[in-house]
Amino acid sequence: MNPTTSGDRSEICFFDLETTIPRRRGQGFSILEFGAILVCPKRLVELKSFASLVRPDELSSISLDSVRFNGITRDAVAEAPSFSDIAEEVYGFLHGSVWAGHNIVKFDCVRIREAFEKIGRPAPEPKGIIDSLALLTKKFGRRAGDMKMETLANYFGLGKQTHRSLDDVRMNLEVLKYCATVLFLESSLPDIFTADCAASPGPTTSTSSKLYSESPILDMYTLSPSSPSKSVPCISLMDLENGEDHPIVSLQTCHTVEVNSDATTPAQSDPFDMTQLKNEIKTEALKLDAIAKEKPEPQSPDISPARATVEGCSGYAGFLELDEVSTTSISVSITSHCRGTHRIKLLHRNVALQLCCPRLRVRFGINPKFVNQAGWPRLSFLVDATPIFCEILDSCDAVAKKFSEDHGSSSEWRHVVIRNYSYVNNPTVRLHIPTIVNGDTAQYGTEIHRKDQSGNVQQYIFDKFDVTELSNLLRTGISLDAFFSLDTYYYQQSAGIRLVAKKLVIHPSQ
Repeated sequence: MNPTTSGDRSEICFFDLETTIPRRRGQGFSILEFGAILVCPKRLVELKSFASLVRPDELSSISLDSVRFNGITRDAVAEAPSFSDIAEEVYGFLHGSVWAGHNIVKFDCVRIREAFEKIGRPAPEPKGIIDSLALLTKKFGRRAGDMKMETLANYFGLGKQTHRSLDDVRMNLEVLKYCATVLFLESSLPDIFTADCAASPGPTTSTSSKLYSESPILDMYTLSPSSPSKSVPCISLMDLENGEDHPIVSLQTCHTVEVNSDATTPAQSDPFDMTQLKNEIKTEALKLDAIAKEKPEPQSPDISPARATVEGCSGYAGFLELDEVSTTSISVSITSHCRGTHRIKLLHRNVALQLCCPRLRVRFGINPKFVNQAGWPRLSFLVDATPIFCEILDSCDAVAKKFSEDHGSSSEWRHVVIRNYSYVNNPTVRLHIPTIVNGDTAQYGTEIHRKDQSGNVQQYIFDKFDVTELSNLLRTGISLDAFFSLDTYYYQQSAGIRLVAKKLVIHPSQ
C-alpha cells in the first residue's frame, strides 16, 4: 500500500519528532529526527514504518541541552538529508491518516506545519488526532504521576525511554494498549479491578505511593538522555491556537467529536469504547495565571488543640529570618539526585538555605481552576516582597544563574522576583504548596496554621482535599508567616528558583 495514494484512509499514524532546544526567546525549533509507524486500527498491528535523521539549516542550533536530551549530535546529522529531502515520505505517512502521539497537538503538529511552510509545500492534514497525553491524563494521571511517556513506560514496566523517534512511537503504542487493557478490566469487573488497587508491575521506588504531582521540578544537569520529557516543550500562545484545529478522537472512531465535559456515563457501556474517556478529558488549553477572585469567608475547618503551638517565626528549626541572611554568604553546590542526575542546591554558610518571612501580604490567592498535567489543582499564590526579601532572592538568582551558565546550561533563567509594574505596583514572589498524592487521594504538602488575636498558633486539620476551602483561607489581602525552601528547577527549557512552602501561619484579619 502506498500511503500517498490511498483514498479513504483508516490507518493510525503514530509519529514523533526530535528537535533542537531553543537557546533564547524567539528562536525556533529545528527538526532533528522524524519517526512514524502506520497501525491498523482494528488489530493495532504495525503495517509500515519510517525514520530518518534530519539535517537542520544551521548545525550550530544543536545546543548542549539538545544533545543531553536526545543524544543527537552535530556530527550525527551533518550528512543526513534535509527536511525537504524527506518531505514527500513524511507527507505520505501523515496526510489523510489519523495522527497519534504524546503531546502532539501542542508540539509535534505545530513543528510539522512549520517545517512544510518553510520549504514552501502544503502541510499534510490529519483525518483526526489522538493525543495520548490528553487522552490518558484524566484516567491515569493520579496513578501514573506526571504522565510523561517515560513515567508511563516505567509504570507498566516497558523499559527506558530512549528519546529517539521510532523507539518512542512504538513505546507510545504499547502504553496505549496497556492503558486500554486496564480500563477494560476495571469497567468489566469494577468490584474486583479498581484504580485504587492498580499497581505498577515495573520497577518502583519508595516515592511511587507518595508523589509530588505538581508540574515536575526537573534536574538542571542530566548526564544521560533520559531526562526531561518532550511532553513539556516551550509552548507559545500561537502554538495553542494552531492546536485547536485538531480535535481529539477516540481509538475506536476516526470521526471528529466535540468534547462534552458534562457527558454522563450510560448504565451499561461498551468497555472497549474509548469515547467515554474522551468525553471526560479536560481539553482546556494551558492558561496564564489570572487574578484569583476573593471568596466569602468559609466556616473554619477543625483546628487541633492537641497540636497547638506558640511558635514565633524564629521557632521553626533550620529556617533563617531575613535579617539573619548575609547575601555575601550565599553559595551553591551540585548535589546528586535520582537516576544519576544532579541539581543545584542553594547554601548559606554551607548549610541548605531555607527562609522564614513574617507578615507577607497575599497579593493574589490560589485560583482553583488551574490544574497540572496530572489533573490536580496547581496550588500557588503571589505575595508582596519587601526590599530586603527581594535583595536576598536576587542574590540567590544571580549566584544560581551564573553557576548554571558556567556549567553549560543555555536554558532561559526566570527570576524568582516578579517585577511587572504594569500589573502590580510592588515586586511579588510566588509561593508553591506541593500536593502529595497517594492513589486517588491527595493532601497538602504544607503545614497550615492560624494565629489568633492572643498570639496562639494552632494547626488546621483538613478532613479532605478541598481547593476551594484552601483558596478561601489564603485569600487576597491576608497576611501570613511563610517558612519555605528554595529549590532550583529545569522545566520547559526554563530554569529558576521555586519557593516551596513548608509551613504557613495565617494572621487574624485586621
